[in-house]
Amino acid sequence: MKKWQRCTAVMLSALLGVSVLTGCGGGSGSDPAAANTAEEASAGSREDEVNQEAYQGEQDTSGQRTMNFGIQNYGGGGIDPAVEINCAWNVSRYGVGECLFRFDNSMNVVNWLCDEYTVNDEHTEWIFHIREGVKFSDGCDLTAEAVKASFERLYEAGKSGSSTPQKFLEEEAEITADNASGNVIVKTVTPYVDLTKNLAYPVMVILDAEHTTDYTHGAIGTGPYVATNFREEVGYTMVANEYYWGGEVPFSSIELMYMGDASAKAMALQSGQLDLAENVTNISDLRDLQANPEFTVTIANGVRTGLAHMNMSEGKLLSNKTLREAILMALDDDTMCSVTVGGLYTAGYSVLPSNLDYGYENLTDPDPYDPEAAKTLLDEAGIVDSNGDGIRELEGQEVVLHYVTYDNRCLKDFAEAIQTQLTEIGIGVDLEIGDSARQWDSYQSGDFDLNGSNWTTVGTGDPTEYLAAWCSTSGADYCGYKNEEYDALFEELAVTFDNDARREIIQKMQQILLDDAVAVVHGYYNSSMISRNATIGGAAINTADYYWITTDMYPVSGS
Repeated sequence: MKKWQRCTAVMLSALLGVSVLTGCGGGSGSDPAAANTAEEASAGSREDEVNQEAYQGEQDTSGQRTMNFGIQNYGGGGIDPAVEINCAWNVSRYGVGECLFRFDNSMNVVNWLCDEYTVNDEHTEWIFHIREGVKFSDGCDLTAEAVKASFERLYEAGKSGSSTPQKFLEEEAEITADNASGNVIVKTVTPYVDLTKNLAYPVMVILDAEHTTDYTHGAIGTGPYVATNFREEVGYTMVANEYYWGGEVPFSSIELMYMGDASAKAMALQSGQLDLAENVTNISDLRDLQANPEFTVTIANGVRTGLAHMNMSEGKLLSNKTLREAILMALDDDTMCSVTVGGLYTAGYSVLPSNLDYGYENLTDPDPYDPEAAKTLLDEAGIVDSNGDGIRELEGQEVVLHYVTYDNRCLKDFAEAIQTQLTEIGIGVDLEIGDSARQWDSYQSGDFDLNGSNWTTVGTGDPTEYLAAWCSTSGADYCGYKNEEYDALFEELAVTFDNDARREIIQKMQQILLDDAVAVVHGYYNSSMISRNATIGGAAINTADYYWITTDMYPVSGS
């Protein structure tokens, strides 16, 4: 017996996407039969201020003015999904590329470039039918062979990148395509509980492998906009895709403007330089914008966790569990979330947000805030300040932690607060605040003790991929953590189909991580989006219409 599953994607309205460049035939793409919708939008990043004169809104020939969007710059602005995760997210956030599947605003996976699929009872053979009438932004048809070629290129190029597509679909999978039937057949060695969720992750975006010549800044996809005019540390001009299959593209062009400083974004909004900005995290600026009737501020509770991974590799200071426990006891998460970052995070102690249905209410925090108890714990373990310089020593080495992070989503604020609080118990912190590319590189090299970041926890509609960071056999263990029970549960999760059983396994995994003190969890991120209360060429800027596929406003699942 085969289980047929079909769903029609009913989404929200489009913001960002792709466009036209190279070619294999013209003609505008037909609208999809099923979707009334289009794309979400969002964001990249940059650490330097943008050239303000470069972005004066101008009328184009259709009468629509360019929308100016202030965003963060991840991965240097690259959009090659094979290079690193940040670049894969960029290609989706910018609206350049789309996947076979995506998530709706209730975190249900829905068909997208695939309009129908079947799976056998063993969950090892998946047949995906490619939606008819879809074109790449160069006018070329999206075919089953094109999908296969896109995956093949991803795996080949991924060997020198860090996106590790095999985390989402094993490299041993046999992929065949038949243009006549429109089917892509995927046969796997390992059963997948729901491969459609994995194929909705941005790494698995479908690009025109035959005609793309510049994956870094000119990848050709099927989304509503095309990336043009890349300027390093400045941004892109996104031009509407004339072949877009998903309905009318709302703006003729969008200037993606890299602005890393939250206050700079707020000032640019108030001066009229920006029409839209994401993640203004300076609390006073955010309050001013909320009080100004000219702006709409949307703050959404999502599924991101702000945390600092601990490097527990052999020879590292944090391989000492007592030291890790004392660090967690020294940190006042409630004050940092409610005061330091003004409520943009919700305090919590597990690596998964409390608003997800994975048993947070049943977990026990073994290391609650108690700085005096932290000092006692260190003293009893012989981790003491023997020379009176204010810094404790562990086996003759001063306990000074190398903390790598970047200035986004309040991560710098947390890092500075943690530095201050740890100093009070005799632990030093050497802060390195760079950009997201450096932060990601440090994961790969292991050049850190604490690594501050903000992760989407259910990027595939499920936390398995996220929890791989602590599995020593996953190939994605950046922390040097080894726990046989955790590894066994991670492997069990991969072959467990029952949802209740999966929730029970995930709850156990969370408690193991808590008991072993493996991460400094800051809290759970509440993202912001600010728009001017105006229309551009007749198109309203309505933040409620922006559907984000795997980013800050990722909707909550199972809560």
